[in-house]
Order: sequence, then C-alpha cells, then structure tokens
Amino acid sequence: MSATEVHSVTTETSVRRVDMKLEIQVIPVSDVHRSKGFYEHLGWRLDDDVAPFDGLRIVQFTPPGSGTSITFGTGLTTAAPGSAEGGLVVSDIEEAHDGLVGRGIDVSDVWHGPPFPAEARQPGPDPERTSYGSFCSFNDPDGNTWLVQEVTTRLPGRIDPTETAFASAEDLQDALWRAEAAHVEHQKRTGRSHLLHRSSQDENWPAWYASYMVAEQAGSDLPA
Repeated sequence: MSATEVHSVTTETSVRRVDMKLEIQVIPVSDVHRSKGFYEHLGWRLDDDVAPFDGLRIVQFTPPGSGTSITFGTGLTTAAPGSAEGGLVVSDIEEAHDGLVGRGIDVSDVWHGPPFPAEARQPGPDPERTSYGSFCSFNDPDGNTWLVQEVTTRLPGRIDPTETAFASAEDLQDALWRAEAAHVEHQKRTGRSHLLHRSSQDENWPAWYASYMVAEQAGSDLPA
C-alpha cells in the first residue's frame, strides 16, 4: 500500500460526520418593537427577548413546527433593514394562505411555476399540486421577504430515512391523510376492497403507512 493510500484510508476512518442543523437566521430590522409585534401577530412563538448589556438586544421567534428560529434586535447585524429573504415550507399552500389572510397579513395571491423571475409566475396553485410547485409570499414591516412554498414530498437525499421526524402534529396528520389516500389506491391495485376501513383484509396497514410516510419524507421510491 502506498503512502497516499494509507493517508486516504486514515482520513476516511478518522473523520466522522458531525450533523450541522440550521438553528438561527438573523434578520435586519429598523424598529425592534414594531417587528416584535408583527411576528407575534403572525402567530410565531416568542422564545426570548433579552438585553444582556447596553447596545445589544436579542429577540427570537420560531415559526410553528419549525426547527429553525429567527433573531432580530440591536447590535446583531450591519445589514440593511429589509434586505433579508427567507423560505418557509407548508404542507397545504391554500390553507397556509387563508391562515395568513385571516391574521390580516398582506400576503400575495397563490401562484405556481418558478418563484423567480416574477414574470414567470402563473396564478393559482400548481394544477397537479406537485411538491415544491406552489407559492405565496409576504413581507414584514421592514420589507424582509418570506417565500412560502408547498412541500409534500421531499426530493431525494434531503432527509435521512433513518432519522425521519415530523416537526408538528399537523405535519404528521397531513402525512397520515396522504398515506391513507395512497393506501386506497394500493388496495384497488391489489384487488382488495377498501369499503371496510383498515379491515382484516390488510392487517399490515400500519407497516404500509409507515413505509409510505418515511419514503415520502426521504424522497425515496414510494411503496406501490
């Protein structure tokens, strides 16, 4: 074995992958009090509002079901207020849009097609409700932009299938409904009646649901 081969083997066996999960996104704002009121009204969870010393204030919010939070305040960034752009994902774009409207948020109409440039956008949700295909957007008081995207099935490689998890009860519920709809089609293809919901004709339905839900989140092949 050459010295190069020894070095390669040593490196591969000694280096271990460390998970790096996005925790915080700092957004620039001009009026902390105004921004705090906006994100409270948006329904995001207020995690903290602290001023450990003069010239520094840290306000943190977390969107419902999100593992990542936003932070704003004073003394955190030199970026211009309103210059941030962030992405949010939802399981139902129309329901999310209606929820924003119901809170009095000035949200765009739902569109499909490429999010950029704006001229490429087509009105309404994607006709096939293709995952990653439907959007809406809104701005905070400074003009920081939030792009809302409907994602129901992840692209391959985005999620480790051995660590699949749901961020909220609502996400889990939506996944169960999609698994149920797919299972109805599975029953039809296999010649089994689905008139009796979860009947003894398919005693393995919990495993089928689980396989479907994990595969959907991981972006791997769905069970047929």
